[in-house]
Amino acid sequence: MLRFCPVLLVLMLPACGASVVIQRDAQFDVTYDDTVTSDNQTIYSYNHTVSRNKTEGVRVSVELLSESAQSPVLFVVRQKQAVLSFQVPLILRGLYQRKYQYTQVGRTLCQPPTKALAETQFFYLDVSTLSSAGVHYQLRVSRVDSFTLQNSASTRRHPNHSRSDVYVVISVCLSRSVQCPVYDLDNNVAFIGMYQTMTTTAAITVQRKDFPSNSFYVVVVVKTEDEACGGPLRFYPLLPDQLLDPGNRSKTLDVIVSPAINSEVYVMGMLFCLGIFMSFYLLTFLVACVENKRMNRKREGLLNADTSPAETGKASVSPYEYGSFADNGSTLSSEAVTDSLASTDGNCGCMDRSLESVARSRQESLSSVEEDDYDTLVDIDSDKNIVRTKVKCVFVLYLQNIATIAVFYALPVIQLVITYQTVVNVTGNQDICYYNFLCAHPLGALSSFNNILSNLGYVLLGLLFLLIILQRDILHNRALERNESTAVECGIPKHFGLYYAMGTALMMEGLLSACYHVCPNYTNFQFDTSFMYMIAGLCMLKLYQKRHPDINASAYSAYACLAAVIFFSVLGVVFGKGNTAFWIVFSVIHILATLLLSTQLYYMGRWRLNSGILRRMLNVIYTDCIRQCSGPMYIDRMVLLVMGNIVNWSLAAYGLIKRPNDFASYLLAIAICNLLLYFTFYIIMKLRSGERIQCLALVCILFTAVVWGFALFFFLQGLSTWQKTPAESREHNRECILLSFFDDHDIWHFLSSIAMFGSFLVLLTMDDDLDTVQRDKIYVF
Repeated sequence: MLRFCPVLLVLMLPACGASVVIQRDAQFDVTYDDTVTSDNQTIYSYNHTVSRNKTEGVRVSVELLSESAQSPVLFVVRQKQAVLSFQVPLILRGLYQRKYQYTQVGRTLCQPPTKALAETQFFYLDVSTLSSAGVHYQLRVSRVDSFTLQNSASTRRHPNHSRSDVYVVISVCLSRSVQCPVYDLDNNVAFIGMYQTMTTTAAITVQRKDFPSNSFYVVVVVKTEDEACGGPLRFYPLLPDQLLDPGNRSKTLDVIVSPAINSEVYVMGMLFCLGIFMSFYLLTFLVACVENKRMNRKREGLLNADTSPAETGKASVSPYEYGSFADNGSTLSSEAVTDSLASTDGNCGCMDRSLESVARSRQESLSSVEEDDYDTLVDIDSDKNIVRTKVKCVFVLYLQNIATIAVFYALPVIQLVITYQTVVNVTGNQDICYYNFLCAHPLGALSSFNNILSNLGYVLLGLLFLLIILQRDILHNRALERNESTAVECGIPKHFGLYYAMGTALMMEGLLSACYHVCPNYTNFQFDTSFMYMIAGLCMLKLYQKRHPDINASAYSAYACLAAVIFFSVLGVVFGKGNTAFWIVFSVIHILATLLLSTQLYYMGRWRLNSGILRRMLNVIYTDCIRQCSGPMYIDRMVLLVMGNIVNWSLAAYGLIKRPNDFASYLLAIAICNLLLYFTFYIIMKLRSGERIQCLALVCILFTAVVWGFALFFFLQGLSTWQKTPAESREHNRECILLSFFDDHDIWHFLSSIAMFGSFLVLLTMDDDLDTVQRDKIYVF
């Protein structure tokens, strides 16, 4: 290596000897017009007084006046503890490596720190070029007014690459510590600190722990293209290395620095959240005490009037087999049941109800002389050719399976969102997560703690529902052990497995919704909706199981169907946006699934999907439609299925035509519409069957409906949306509206968790009026 050193010195010395260095003392706020070539170099010397208790900024503005320079002009600023260099024309790259050339450049210098109260510091600005022809430029150095931002004060800024009044998209960046130089170009502003893109509104919360020096810089940079923040993509010819005219890009904005909330607001928000949901525990305890006293008095009255099975001539029923019905040895018609009421009224602890009003109201619905107008639960024993098993064990599988699903689903979700939050904290890129930045309160490593805290209601109310079910389960088991007739022979068969699964699903919804709100974006939105599908599916299964405990779907098939729904949800999020082929396939599957489910519900499981299905379908069409025109055997059931098909076919057509971007919400809307339709049908059929809704259930229905209405109002406020770019999403951000801590979406979490809890209570209590009705008098619909 040593032998090459003399050669290098010989090559470099002529160039250095030919250069002419011109040094001049320069003044602030003075414009210098000068020319530079490869043969000369100009150094401008500036001095200013720096105070320890006052921070000032210096702005260096350069404009290239020569139209076609052979080489760029290099400007180097040498400060006490930093060096800043830039070239003019400045080349910045946009999307697809498009190049934009700027001949007017301005850079802001940060103030070097000083330990003295006042100190005179020098900095030098070197101007050089490799162009042999003279390059004419204009230089001006000035002090920046209002460089230090004050709390709650508005400061107007005009960031630009070229002076103009065109409003474009900008980027906001924060530097984590006061270090020189500050990155303030489009291609390096993201190197340090936290940054966002914005159009009209942006907000960044600065935590004191991230800035030990208690100071930071706010840097505002104009993006080279509107497309970076969601503007329309312009057409550019694909020509290599072509320099594009950036046009006049400038933006005027107000920068406001305001203090964040203190720890007292955090504590108040936590106590408020806990207080709301713990009040439901207290209210439930009071209602349980009142109901327990009422049931004890009622049970004492029934036991006093009850006689032994030997005296009634009935065989003893095993108290450990759910769904056991009184066996009369034959199928009871509506008239036979009505005639038998008088003979059984004094011999059973259950209350029999008259069917005369029901028969009159449904006389026009008779469709067959061979079938009862209503199916009763006792018909399952003799009419339906179904071999029933001990269904209690079947429904326990719902709880066991959903617990397993929850563990295997939640663990990778938690790991993923922790990774998301870590990436946000390390890189400072706040475009990854779609928060409501105007009401995002950080705590520790979490960027928006309030959105996570508000999901606590799902967990607490889900746990409360499990406790309610556990209490009912214990009371029912005790009644079975005592062989009480009200538990053995009366009411809807008590199977609590689905209720346990529903409560667990509500708790998991809270956990996964909290995970989603750690870093909400389109890639993890299915975390927030997966257990919503579970809840909707379990509620529909529970409604069906109330009147069909022996032919309800098994836990394995039910969860397999829900897994298919979640699978399509993921496909829709990834491939569904504007993909016509996907929407065609999904719509066909949706319609076919609706038809298959309709057949299953109409024939109540007494059909098989096998190779002979087409032959049987043709046979039914020939015998019931062509050979003779016969009406449906079950008119009410047919009305429900026709309405359900109309709704689902309409939803399928809407999806195929509109192709909504938010596929997960569209899929959830399908599930909710079907649940509401089936619930409405259930209530109507319950009332038409002569049954009634007790006061507690009616209060739950009205309360839940009102809460759902308010919840949907806050949900539709749309404080952010990952269907748009991060900058466009921030246009929807709003300030906190509750305790300076919670926003509209947090209130949606509060109200929706209460509404879901109320919906579960409706399902739990809506058939309490049948607890004293013999099972052979309870209709199946």
